[in-house]
Amino acid sequence: MDSTRHRRPTADAAGAGASDQGAGHQGAGHQGAADNDAERFWEQHYRTPRAWDARVNPLLAETATPLRTGAALDLGCGAGGDAIWLARRGWHVTAVDISTTAVERVRERARDLGVADRVVTAQHDLGRSFPAGRFDLVSAQYFHTPLPLHRNRVLGTAARALRPGGLLLVVDHGSTAPWSWNQDRDIHFPTPAETAAELDLDPAHWSVLRADMPRRRATGPAGETATVIDNVLLVRFIGG
Repeated sequence: MDSTRHRRPTADAAGAGASDQGAGHQGAGHQGAADNDAERFWEQHYRTPRAWDARVNPLLAETATPLRTGAALDLGCGAGGDAIWLARRGWHVTAVDISTTAVERVRERARDLGVADRVVTAQHDLGRSFPAGRFDLVSAQYFHTPLPLHRNRVLGTAARALRPGGLLLVVDHGSTAPWSWNQDRDIHFPTPAETAAELDLDPAHWSVLRADMPRRRATGPAGETATVIDNVLLVRFIGG
């Protein structure tokens, strides 16, 4: 389950979700080719603007609304709906994506909306590099990819980048929406319990606050609607 895709196509775009980030691991001798494939894939995805890309993901809004603001990290920021939403509510956000086009768009949108002082953008292939810093909230929304990636290594790094009391929110697709770019009927969506087990976080230092699979009505790029399942894992870093 570890070598899976990473990034998220945008609020409800990928089958329930948000933006995606690509990167990769393909094994010795093939890393460079895999990285180039991932970057090309997500560059092509983000060269076509989509109005629905800019919406905040509902489970991030639900989780973050009651929190005290601080430093947030948006993994696979895509078109920036989540990063901009957080910044407009007072968070200082680091927004990263493998797509240069995506991060440039987020930077421009933050400037246009007057929150450029609260949004830092950076291009990262998260299979190879990870943003520096410590965070009160790390968000990984629909962090799937059709290309090879050791996803759980990235999420484990994210968990270790939390400040004491900080939260890691992982929202995955639990079903395939009719408008999803991936219509593979044999795809396995990792359950929250599986993701938590694969992260293998020491319960003395991290606690699972939420691990469930809620259903919701989602809206696709052409206005169509469908019931989708989200796999939600929320982890708090206790400290130590």
